[in-house]
Amino acid sequence: MKKFKFLKISNTKKLRYIDNYSKEKLYLIFLPGFMSDIEGKKPQTLLRFANKKKIGFLALEYSGHGKSSGIFTKGNISIWSNDAKKVIRKIVGKKNFILIGSSMGAWIALNQFKYFKTQIKAFIGIGSAPEFLTRLMWNKFPKKIKREILKTGKTIIKNGGYEYPISLQLIKDGKKNKVLNKKINSRIFVTMIHGQKDEVVPIVFSRYMLKLFSEAKKKILIIKNGDHSLSDKRPLKKIVKELDIIVKNIT
Repeated sequence: MKKFKFLKISNTKKLRYIDNYSKEKLYLIFLPGFMSDIEGKKPQTLLRFANKKKIGFLALEYSGHGKSSGIFTKGNISIWSNDAKKVIRKIVGKKNFILIGSSMGAWIALNQFKYFKTQIKAFIGIGSAPEFLTRLMWNKFPKKIKREILKTGKTIIKNGGYEYPISLQLIKDGKKNKVLNKKINSRIFVTMIHGQKDEVVPIVFSRYMLKLFSEAKKKILIIKNGDHSLSDKRPLKKIVKELDIIVKNIT
């Protein structure tokens, strides 16, 4: 495994990332999901792929995630999107890249188009969860949980074997970060990959994502019996195969 590094954002903030020191003109950027880090099978598989194909690679941990500094419950979509923007600008600079967003990372990825639209040559979403804070959480929460959040400022949600600390400020910020009402007219390759048995995010969210791209060469790939994470050997093989096709088409 390559050594992890830290990018100092301020005197009190540093973000952990991994890259492969590439000077190539094309990069692969992986944005992880809610409460995820960059030690898992997806980023490590993608790093190996990038090294094999001799292209650049970057994966990062938002503040409050993994070993990055910060308190998780003080973070939100705006802060994490800004974290991604700063690390991309510093490490990738003006180079072109393929953006891969896993779960919440796909939402963060959509927010990058306003900064890097001409540099993004392809976009892959894995179990994409845009606007999940309102559509899958707040709008579906029973009144008891809503009251708890409004009264105490936070709650713990259990879903699909995961536990999520949810704060009121996170929900409020999520409502401000609407992306599904926007159109992105980039002529790029867009592929949504979703597990058939995703227990956290319904497949329809990947379909919502595809509708945003009016000019793209787009497709959806449903992984038979796949879960939300898609971190097992078989789905990872399919993700890499799809990525290989895209890389060949843009290089």
